Formats: sequence, structure tokens, C-alpha cells
Amino acid sequence: MVALKVRKVGNSLGLALPKDVLSHLQAVEGDLLYLVEGPDGGYHLTPYDPGFERKMARADDIISRYRNTLHVLSK
Repeated sequence: MVALKVRKVGNSLGLALPKDVLSHLQAVEGDLLYLVEGPDGGYHLTPYDPGFERKMARADDIISRYRNTLHVLSK
């Protein structure tokens, strides 16, 4: 567990993440991190966009349904 202190940043509030946490997340300055609410009401910080997985699942569905059409169009 890592304790974080909420601080004023301009007109907003923010958190500073320690280097070891950023290293574990493989995050660098400018990267986007996502705070995702879990089923138990807690939160999970991740560098992966949870919406991207849904988009890729839709893309896989479209590719499988229109495989022949996409093959012809790729020529």
C-alpha cells in the first residue's frame, strides 16, 4: 500500500505518484492513467484504457463477419 497526499495544483487537486509506482505502471510524464471503479466499489489505477478492449472486441466481431469482403478489399 502506498499513501498519497492530496495537494492543491493551481485551481484543482492532485496526487504525486512515487517513482516506484510509476515504474510499476510503466508510466512516464505525459502518459494517461485510468482510475477504474471495481465491482467492490474500490478503485484500480491502470495505464490501460478499459474502453479499448471493448472497441477491439467489436473490431474482432466485424472482421470475423466480413472476412471475405475485407480480403477482397485488401487487394
